[in-house]
Amino acid sequence: MVTVAAPLGERSALAGGLWRWGRPAGIAALIAILCFLSLYPMLMLLYGSLHSTPPGIAGEFNLNGYISIATPENLVVLANTVGISLVKTVLALALAVLLAWIIARTDTPGRGVLEVLITLPFFIPPILTATAWAMLGNAQVGTINLAWRWLTGSDGTLVDVYSYGGVIWHMMQYSTPFIFLFVVDAFRAMDPALEESSRMSGATRWQTFWRVTFALMLPVTTSAFILSFIRGIESFESAVFFGVPVGIEVITTTIYNSITQRAQPDYQSATALSFAALALMFLLLVMQNRLLRGRSFTTVTGKGYSPNITRLGRLRWVTFGTCILFFALTVALPIGQLLLSSFFKFFGFYEADMLTFDHYRSVWENSSFWRAFGNTMLLGVAGATATMALGGIVAYVTTRTRWRGRRLIDLLAWLPWMMPGMVLGIGFLWGFAILPHAIPIYGTLWALLLAYIALGTPVAVRVTSSAYQQIANDIEECSRVHGAGWWQTLGRILIALAWPAFAVGWVLIFFGIMRELSASILLYAPGTEVLSVVMLKMWVSGKPEEVSVIGLVMLVLVLVFRWVQLKVIKRRISTL
Repeated sequence: MVTVAAPLGERSALAGGLWRWGRPAGIAALIAILCFLSLYPMLMLLYGSLHSTPPGIAGEFNLNGYISIATPENLVVLANTVGISLVKTVLALALAVLLAWIIARTDTPGRGVLEVLITLPFFIPPILTATAWAMLGNAQVGTINLAWRWLTGSDGTLVDVYSYGGVIWHMMQYSTPFIFLFVVDAFRAMDPALEESSRMSGATRWQTFWRVTFALMLPVTTSAFILSFIRGIESFESAVFFGVPVGIEVITTTIYNSITQRAQPDYQSATALSFAALALMFLLLVMQNRLLRGRSFTTVTGKGYSPNITRLGRLRWVTFGTCILFFALTVALPIGQLLLSSFFKFFGFYEADMLTFDHYRSVWENSSFWRAFGNTMLLGVAGATATMALGGIVAYVTTRTRWRGRRLIDLLAWLPWMMPGMVLGIGFLWGFAILPHAIPIYGTLWALLLAYIALGTPVAVRVTSSAYQQIANDIEECSRVHGAGWWQTLGRILIALAWPAFAVGWVLIFFGIMRELSASILLYAPGTEVLSVVMLKMWVSGKPEEVSVIGLVMLVLVLVFRWVQLKVIKRRISTL
């Protein structure tokens, strides 16, 4: 048997032809995937806001959904949403800047450990701390109030989380470390000569901070402020736990109640309200762009320098205590409450004869918990892997090529960043419901997986883009010269060199999937529940003790993956 090989020229021509035709096809496929994940749910929001009947039912198109937004009730909802998010973001920004200054610019003891403790609340699912603070700050039987009455002998209430203050406080627990992650590196990267020049010109420390340090950090602080504000508008757990019981409604809870808590679901009004929230997100991003346009914020120069460390003397123990207090209130106290309530028959009744292991036994024998645990792990692993793969390809196209369409790809990949989880969820709810029956996504795990990929794609693109930009083009060109194809170069060179960034991004997206509730609560169906949905359903059913047990299970997962992430980051830094 004789095999006749094609001449070298013919093989080169064949390879060139495949590359010429394969590249446009690949770009078209990538654009189609991103359009389905970002543009499609946005268009479905517009469609649903104009359609008079629920998804999949024939109806007419009108503006009744938008007209309903102008009712006094919805105007109060919009005011609550914007007001709560604005107050929360301002307070969180102030606290985050203080903590970042302590960690990056002072001689406070144990700053490395304190930085890890300050950022930990960001990685804990909000529903865990929501259930914990609902038991800690209940006006009647909350642990804090019981302890206060026992210590003082009074009948008063020290803390009541079922209020505007409770909603804001719980949202701050996640916004503060989120903003801190942005600000602390900006403090470290700033050339201290800029501040020294201000001081030599006669400015006080306070004037220097406001006119130089804070002013030069404006791109970072405004970006963090707007992203935190967006997270506040999309927040669901804080409002549903602490606001709804006392009549405080925000956009996300109104959307949720309109669809799931009414005998006749009002999809049109809920979708119109979602589209209005999306328009608000877009307006905020435009405002940020206009604020920073044409201004220079150069803080890193070509000269070598190290951050200017302020010697605090005895005050360093005050700053140390401030960081420990933040960790105690946002992590230690909630975890302690979950542990406490998991061992007593009823939370709020802490007597020796009430100790029990029944809640652990009940959760262990609960098939819904194990099904949700399996779904969460499956979606977390598959979602994080698929999202990082997609993000890696998008980042390559946008940072390493000059291909036509790369700007469109970059825009499509970032669109979900301005879509709250609840808004994206209702967009996909419409989108999946009207797909042909031959594409059975609605009511399956695929619906949740696609939503998680859409929400995580901006994070994946950002992480991988930063890693790619640190790798010289010469290495990639050398691989191609020696005959490696595009996929081989991507896998064996770029991804191999940037794998620590991929690992970090993978863990971040896994965290995001595990903590996601607002999109999950709209897209799940019987049999596809995840842990966050099961916890909310148990809480509503009056089982806070079993919720505590599940919360502890989730917390163990968080700590394990956070430890892995920190190990990867440390190894990555050591190899640079």
